[in-house]
Amino acid sequence: MTALVRGRLFVCTFAAAAALLVAAVSGQERPTGQGFSFKTGVDLVNVSVTVTDGNGRFVSGLKKDDFIVYEDGKPQEIAQFDSERVPVSLGIALDTSGSMLGEKIVAAQAALNRFLFDLLGAQDEVFLYRFDGRPELVQSWTKDRRAVSQALGSVKPMGGTALYDTVAQAIPLAQGGTNKKKALVLISDGNDTSSHMRVPELQQIIRESEVLVYAIGIDASDNGNYAARQSSSSPRPSSPAPPASVPVPAPFPGAPVQPSHAKPAPTPTPSSSSNRHGNSSSSIDRVNPDALRAITDDSGGRTEIIVSPKDLDPTTAGIADELSRQYFLGYASSIPKDGKWHTIEVRLRKGNYLVRARKGFVAS
Repeated sequence: MTALVRGRLFVCTFAAAAALLVAAVSGQERPTGQGFSFKTGVDLVNVSVTVTDGNGRFVSGLKKDDFIVYEDGKPQEIAQFDSERVPVSLGIALDTSGSMLGEKIVAAQAALNRFLFDLLGAQDEVFLYRFDGRPELVQSWTKDRRAVSQALGSVKPMGGTALYDTVAQAIPLAQGGTNKKKALVLISDGNDTSSHMRVPELQQIIRESEVLVYAIGIDASDNGNYAARQSSSSPRPSSPAPPASVPVPAPFPGAPVQPSHAKPAPTPTPSSSSNRHGNSSSSIDRVNPDALRAITDDSGGRTEIIVSPKDLDPTTAGIADELSRQYFLGYASSIPKDGKWHTIEVRLRKGNYLVRARKGFVAS
C-alpha cells in the first residue's frame, strides 16, 4: 500500500471517528432549556441564587469565585455562571375563585399586565393558569404578551380553590420551558378547598424540578390582622437551627430574617381538610401561609403575605426585580437516580450577605 493511500485512509478514519464523537456528544444534550443530561449519568444541576444585604438590597457584582456550592455537604466545581439577567420561562397561576371577585381580581389583572408589558424581558416566555374548583390552562407558552393579557382579561371569579392541583399541573409545564431559568408565580387569597393533591405530594413534584416557586397570599380579612391570626393559630412546625457558618437568608428583600435549614421543612397539615369543597369565606378558607411556604421555600422562591389588593403591584414588581438580579449557577452532579432528597447549599466566601437558593433536589 502506498504512502498516499495510507494517508487517505487515515484521514477518512479520523473524520469518521470525529463525526461519531460529535454525534454522540450532541445526543447527550437535552434539546430544551432543562439543563444538560449526559448518558454517563452526570447531570448539570442549575441553581438560581438571590443575594441580599442586611437591609434587603440586592447585591450585584459578585463573581464565580465568590460562590461555593455544596451538594450533600461536599463542595462542587461550578461549571456554569451568569451574573447578567438570564431569560426566564415564567408560569403564572391566578386564583379566580369566588372570593377573588371585585377589587382583588381587578388589582391582580392590573399588576400582572404591568408584569407582562413593563417588567419581563423580550426573550421571556409565559403561560397562564387560572383556577377555581379546578385548574384551567388559558394560555400555553408564548412570547406574545397581548395573548396572555387577553386571556387574563377573560377570567371570571367563581367557585372553590384548587390551589394544589393547579401547582401540580403547572410545575411540569414550567419545567419544560425553553429558557434555562424557570419560575412559577402563584397568586391566591385563600386556602385550598377543592384539590385532590396534598402538600407532601406537591412538595415531591416541586423538588424533582428546577422551578422557582413564588406565592403571593392576599389576606385582606379582619382589616388585614394577619399578625394576630398567626399568633392565635397553631404554631409553625419547629426544625433544628442551621450551623453558625451557614448564611441565613431573608424570605424576601426587606423582610425579617428567618432561619434557613439544610433539610426540607416539616410539612404542615392544610387547615382546609375538613372543608375541602366548601366555598364559604370563613377563616378556614383564608390564605394558609404555612402551606404556601411549604410549597415555595425548598425551590429557592418565597412566599409573601399582603393585606390589601393594592399591594399586588409592588409585590409582583419585586418578584420581577428579583428574577432579573439573581445569579445563575450550574454544577455537574454524578448523584445516582435513587429517588432520594439531596441537599444543595450555596455560600459566599466573603461578605456578611444573605443567600437564598433551592435547598436540594430529588434525584429521580
